[in-house]
Amino acid sequence: MLWLKAFHIVFVVTWFAGLFYLPRLFVYHAAALHAGTAEQRLAERFAVMERRLFAIMTIGGALAIAFGIAMVAVAPAYLAFGWLHVKLALVAALVVYHVWCYGLTRALRAGRSVHSQRWYRLFNEVPGLLLIAIVLLVVLKPF
Repeated sequence: MLWLKAFHIVFVVTWFAGLFYLPRLFVYHAAALHAGTAEQRLAERFAVMERRLFAIMTIGGALAIAFGIAMVAVAPAYLAFGWLHVKLALVAALVVYHVWCYGLTRALRAGRSVHSQRWYRLFNEVPGLLLIAIVLLVVLKPF
């Protein structure tokens, strides 16, 4: 179980690194798109960075989820705890956020900045809030 937990944590860190940095790239990419043709090469560079980072964070997320499922398979009694149900709901929200990031990546790559830089900055805060909630649930096990 400790090996599963260790690898789960490693891949959660990998996933969150991407979830924190990708929306920051969106801020810069949107700025480059709004700057006009002079910044076109920079926007193309951001598109490449976003695509590569998304691939890495997808692997991290998939492996974090896989090791999480493995831990539940080894200790199914944990499913009786309410805090785990809330944690799993928050992880589902992270998956939705992750998929949303993919859609934003595609839009920006196509040259469509569908949101303002300010919106992307606020969007960037969502995984941090989810991380705080998840860590508190796992450590404190309040119910």
